[in-house]
Amino acid sequence: MRQVIKRTRKSEIATVYIADINGKKVEFVESIQPPLSKTEKWVMILSTLFGCPSGCLFCDAGGAYYGKMTSDDILFQCDHMVYSANAKGIVETERLKVQFARMGEPSLNSAVLDVLRELPHRYEYKGALMPSVSSIAPLGTESFFEDLIAIKNTLYGKNFQLQFSIHSTDKTQRDHMMPIDKWDLRQIADYGNKFFSPGERKITLNFAASERISVDVRHLADIFNKEKFIIKITPVNPTYSAVKHGLDSSDAVFQKRLVEEFTDAGFEVIHSIGENEENKIGSNCGQYILSERESQKGSYTYELEDV
Repeated sequence: MRQVIKRTRKSEIATVYIADINGKKVEFVESIQPPLSKTEKWVMILSTLFGCPSGCLFCDAGGAYYGKMTSDDILFQCDHMVYSANAKGIVETERLKVQFARMGEPSLNSAVLDVLRELPHRYEYKGALMPSVSSIAPLGTESFFEDLIAIKNTLYGKNFQLQFSIHSTDKTQRDHMMPIDKWDLRQIADYGNKFFSPGERKITLNFAASERISVDVRHLADIFNKEKFIIKITPVNPTYSAVKHGLDSSDAVFQKRLVEEFTDAGFEVIHSIGENEENKIGSNCGQYILSERESQKGSYTYELEDV
């Protein structure tokens, strides 16, 4: 049985949903990206696992893992948001971005590939559909990523977004922050070179900027092709896990300097500051489920209401 049981009170930026799927709880989110309206861009952020085994220090989705979702479990999240907005299943936005980035590392679940195959045919789209897969590239997921190339080439092309979480160029730090066996930077670069085709969106390398995290821009520039990879710099979101592990976000001056270093090295850079209201709403990984599980309280001030 699948049903939405709670949601945050109405927000002009994001709504977090909590669903019960066969006795297991999962979160998913719909949001906009100001100043764009929902009719211009609509973002859905889906969970793919019940919890996550990766245990990343800044992500609240870890700490407990109860298994993989089926493709129907994942599509249920999309269906709820689409049919709540339009009973006929018509997606009335210029760009629908579907992110596999809420709870769970997507490459650990092959059902994500089935969902990607299904999405173009499931609804009536008035605009473009853009899936986005965000990953730390765990070891053993090579077949997932090979299949992803074929799916992208066949169904999406330039409308597909792939993002790898890098955060630090120091191996010891990366292993501490993301304590799971994973590809090293050269493996990510080699895969990206195969994945990318001219005219498509560049592959995103994500860095959560903190003065405690080492980033060697020159080393990165030696490994990654600037014509195929783009840098994204974000703050460290104030999740329970990030606060617990002392991962504070850097100030604006530090972030600006990091942006300038990457730009001077020849990279295109996205500096994504985000909305402070998103932190209050809790539209970051796994916050409400973690707070409920461990009776934690924090800065996520938007209350949940029963559905």
